[in-house]
Amino acid sequence: MTIPGPRSNQLMSRRNAVIPKGLSHATPIFVERAEGAIVWDVDQNSYIDFAGGIGVQNLGHRPAFVIDAIQQQLTKYLHTSVNVMAYEPYIELAEHLVALTPGTFDKKVLFINSGAEAVENAVKIARAYTKRQAVVAFTYGFHGRTLLTMTLTGKAKPYRAGFGPMAPEIYHIPYPYPYRDPEGNLPHYGRIAAERLLELFRTEIPADQVAAVIVEPVTGEGGFIVPPPEFLPRLREITAEHGILLIADEIQTGFGRTGKLFASEHTGLVPDLMTVAKSLAAGMPLSAVIGRAEIMDSPQVGGLGGTYGGNPVALSAALAVVKAFEQDPGILAHAVEVGEAVQERFRNFQQKYDIVGEARGIGPMAALELVESSESKTPSMKAASMVAQYALEHGLILMRAGMESHVIRTLMPIVIRSDELQRGLDILDQSLAYATESSHTYSKAGR
Repeated sequence: MTIPGPRSNQLMSRRNAVIPKGLSHATPIFVERAEGAIVWDVDQNSYIDFAGGIGVQNLGHRPAFVIDAIQQQLTKYLHTSVNVMAYEPYIELAEHLVALTPGTFDKKVLFINSGAEAVENAVKIARAYTKRQAVVAFTYGFHGRTLLTMTLTGKAKPYRAGFGPMAPEIYHIPYPYPYRDPEGNLPHYGRIAAERLLELFRTEIPADQVAAVIVEPVTGEGGFIVPPPEFLPRLREITAEHGILLIADEIQTGFGRTGKLFASEHTGLVPDLMTVAKSLAAGMPLSAVIGRAEIMDSPQVGGLGGTYGGNPVALSAALAVVKAFEQDPGILAHAVEVGEAVQERFRNFQQKYDIVGEARGIGPMAALELVESSESKTPSMKAASMVAQYALEHGLILMRAGMESHVIRTLMPIVIRSDELQRGLDILDQSLAYATESSHTYSKAGR
């Protein structure tokens, strides 16, 4: 197939005339329709989707039960603003989420539009409750593109460069990165990484001035880095000891992405506040902050809200999503099977190709860190770019991540059919072979 086709080229010319260059696109194609795990571009080329709108399509493109829920809501009302006139779907979805998220304590929920808005509001709520100002985040983390959330984000380019000054009272410590941290092979590395927070308290900001620590249970844009099992429980212990709230950013990891409904469940983490978005509403703009009731009630009346937050159409879509997870345990069971298949192939890729420095992930949230060679471990953005381009030209949509955009990550729908998954993994295999040959590297199997 010719990628991009003539129609996509025409649209790209029109796009360049009226859309700012700062808005990037992972591919040069324009979509016409999508169904399940397959998308078609305007030139009628079809692709297996391993990007899922950046982790938004965990249940696939246009699931019928979501479309039905949206259509039913469209016959009633589109918008009143919950700040003017409330509506039942807002309450009903909150009731489901307080039951599904970790923790047996009373919880409350705030709905907004985007992941960044969820993080912004979680920080506001944490500051209101603790009467403290400082917030600690992690390197390699991603929390959004607003002033506060890009300040929390632990990657300078392209997210922070040129947009300063940053928001005040934000501090960073290293996220545990076993593959690259010199201490990564030490016993109890997870505890060591969590206790770097204690060093921050000694050197930069006293613990009694810190409102919250925000953490991704698995990094998203940072490269799908999986922390050691001890890390999150020890982080929970430290924050609790100092009266600091722990915010779990489950925006990319939530709703089955790791094989469990929330990634926090893998280590038994019970955060004080949780942010969710992306696959919550199957493509409709909706996010939420879920947390302990007494914490969520700390902002003054009128301190939370927004004109579009908790739009009834988006809420109806999300209700269909959460009910699907509640009523069909086969969804998460299939996600586990998808994860096992992906992880097995990825381990094989690591053995087969010297440009694969590490294969990692939890369930279907998997990644390949591409390097110039397994010995040097030098990040290879070139190899990752070649893999993504070759895959696109052969019918597979991939996304990159990592500090050097050198990590291939998988965000395919967790409901993807087995034949589609294997075909996509075969194309990825071919793409790695192409990049290996083009980079003049060699296969481990051939050494």
